[in-house]
Amino acid sequence: MSAPSRPLRSHQRSLFELVASLARGEASGIADILAAVTPGGGKSLLPVIAASKLIAAGLVDRVVWIVPRDSLRLQAEEAFADPAWRAALGHALSVRAADNTPDPSRGLAGYVTTYQAVAAAPALHLAEMRRHRTLLVVDEVHHLPAIADGETGSEAAAWSQALLPLFREAHLRLLLSGTLERADGRRILWLPYRTEGGAPVPDIEAPGWAVIGYSRAEALAEKAVLPVNFGALDGEASWLEGGRTSGQARVGPHRLSGPGPSATTRPALFTALRTGFARDLLREAFHATRRLRAERRRLRGLLPAQAVRGLGKLLVVAPDQASAQSYHAMLQGWMPEGQASRDVRIATSAEADAHAALAAFRLTPEPAVLVTVAMAYEGLDAPEVAVVAALTHIRSRPWLEQMIARATRVDPHAGDYADQHALVFHPDDPLFARFRARIETEQATATRPRKRPTGAASPEPRPLARETDEGIVPLESNAVGLRYAMLRPGPALALARPEAVEPAPVPPSRAERALRARVAAMVTAQAVEDEAELRLARGAPLPHRYNAVLKRLFGNKSRAAMTADELEAALAWLERNRLQDHLHLLEGDARYAWSVRRRWAGAERRPG
Repeated sequence: MSAPSRPLRSHQRSLFELVASLARGEASGIADILAAVTPGGGKSLLPVIAASKLIAAGLVDRVVWIVPRDSLRLQAEEAFADPAWRAALGHALSVRAADNTPDPSRGLAGYVTTYQAVAAAPALHLAEMRRHRTLLVVDEVHHLPAIADGETGSEAAAWSQALLPLFREAHLRLLLSGTLERADGRRILWLPYRTEGGAPVPDIEAPGWAVIGYSRAEALAEKAVLPVNFGALDGEASWLEGGRTSGQARVGPHRLSGPGPSATTRPALFTALRTGFARDLLREAFHATRRLRAERRRLRGLLPAQAVRGLGKLLVVAPDQASAQSYHAMLQGWMPEGQASRDVRIATSAEADAHAALAAFRLTPEPAVLVTVAMAYEGLDAPEVAVVAALTHIRSRPWLEQMIARATRVDPHAGDYADQHALVFHPDDPLFARFRARIETEQATATRPRKRPTGAASPEPRPLARETDEGIVPLESNAVGLRYAMLRPGPALALARPEAVEPAPVPPSRAERALRARVAAMVTAQAVEDEAELRLARGAPLPHRYNAVLKRLFGNKSRAAMTADELEAALAWLERNRLQDHLHLLEGDARYAWSVRRRWAGAERRPG
């Protein structure tokens, strides 16, 4: 088996050589392949390499590729249909994006489906696996938690329970992930583990497994991803705290870039993302994108209105749907009417044409700006994204890595690699700074700050505050300064992860109190965000109901009874999930009897 003429990255070459060995019968003991590839490093070609060679060798008959969301199914079809790779790999295979109707492959080499579809019709997909020798490809496998005895209720657990029989029935398995850790600290389904330093870690030397790794440092060295330039925007925020019964007190102004994570960090960030600071950061990202596009037009001798690929695009990641609609309106207001409707689109679960907007953003010169909440943060293959406005409150490391990776893909239409880089604008809070420091330490990189003094941005004249019965009421915020730092690869990988460094000792009771306060703040923040989407009958306030949901999700334990590890797990869960999606756990409890109606697209507003 000769290597393809089109150049492969090192992890792609490793998989090519592995499947060639399997085809020759030289690696017959391998049944599981784990590809841990840095976000943006190019995982989508791996199933094509594996399926094309294993089917040609007669080791498998079909490929079933399972992805975490519907918007990624089209990208999987495109990976098999890419004419350049069909020629380079010498294959003529096609797969189809299937729903839960009989015969999902329809005579092709396989099909692509989603976790949700498998969970809805597990028997259909299991029957397909039993009918054919199958290469099972599971994309972003870290979404699947190992199943705990007697576990019910969680959507992710339901996915794992539905997919586990498919894992067992598959002839060969290819598992893909951009991170081998879950935000809740749980093990990942099917992966082998060993204990190291008292903690479970994936066992990369387990019998029957082959592991292919591709780090960010390797990807940068091979010019497979772009270096990142961070634009950290500092600001001040003020808000009201406390319920109506006890009175509300004004808090702030507090700087986002405080000395370290504290009780005010998340409320200040929550406020900033919904008031004047958000407009200021969005405007910085908008003008940076406009300058980039104008410069690339100038270098290529293009007319101002000429629609071509490779000019650079802006991805805006909002904290919730109501904010996404507000950001969308702001962006459109900064453009002439005709250009606004053409260049700016929104893709959230509330939008009927969200998938069409995503496809147009990925595949056509226009639109140039996409506003989303979570639909486009993971796996989106849109190399033209050059600027990201990170207006999100989530600070879990895997989530942020996936988000910045949307801008680190090399754009083949944008010229030389040396002329491209990713630009990520983000709030200059200590939580984001800690995330970036972890990346830098792992890569043994150094940031080179380039301060650019700026005047304080003008305050928001009409704050986007929303009242709530208790919790946080955002008042106002404004930006006070912007600084840039370039993240580049260093000479070698760091030998120790920063989280392995021993922190200064903190009395356990004090640590638990701080964790309980952080959990309470995040529950209240979600309740405030969701008030724009839910209409509630009379009864307990929404934060009270959300606290009850969280209690049921974590073994019916109250926060006061949780250990420090359990509180950390609750925080990690809240950063990745919405309590709104688990309100069904309160059904049948008279204390929380109520009805819910979603206010799609913010079209309806609560009466004054």
